[in-house]
Amino acid sequence: MDPGMNQLLKWSIENSETTQNNSTDPKAERPSGQGLNEEAIRSLMGGPSDADLMKLSMAAIQAPDVSLDDKLVAFDNFEQLIEIVDNANNLESLALWTPLVTELSNAEAGIRKMAAWCIGTAVQNNNKTQERALAVNALPLLVQLALEDPNDQVRRKAIYALSSEIRNYPPALQVMVQHLPKELRPGGLVNAGDMDEVDKVMDSIKQASGRTVK
Repeated sequence: MDPGMNQLLKWSIENSETTQNNSTDPKAERPSGQGLNEEAIRSLMGGPSDADLMKLSMAAIQAPDVSLDDKLVAFDNFEQLIEIVDNANNLESLALWTPLVTELSNAEAGIRKMAAWCIGTAVQNNNKTQERALAVNALPLLVQLALEDPNDQVRRKAIYALSSEIRNYPPALQVMVQHLPKELRPGGLVNAGDMDEVDKVMDSIKQASGRTVK
């Protein structure tokens, strides 16, 4: 990783924590550039693109020497970036879909939750990203998390991701139904464009998820 970008990430994490700690103090000063070395300042003044920040965040999430807390901060930054449709669409060209889906299997519940959350954000009302999530086999993992994960927050975000993925996208709905237990499968065909029908399917998943042993 570029040393300047690495320093910039470290500074971003530290000042993100400072901002959170001082959020209740109206007199608290905003974070300054103090602590940034010349390489980081050059990276900052050069205006790292959203694509750079997305790759940097994912690199931190996957780095073995980054703490869990810092990984979660990086994931939060990543989620905010992909709220922008163009950034979500760029996940494919940046080769970030596979590492994102990989984190659904992370041993840490907080990481699994953020991975599911990011997928849900990326695919919402976006056929292009819905297609990519389907192509990288995110759906079987999301169904498993929604119904079996021992962590309630993980299950909730997996359900959110499934709901976002299948709406107005029949191929994803079909694959999701195939991976549901027989007792949760709808009796007939479901129209992915009919929100009432989709809601009924998702409600059954929510009810089953709520019965998961915590």
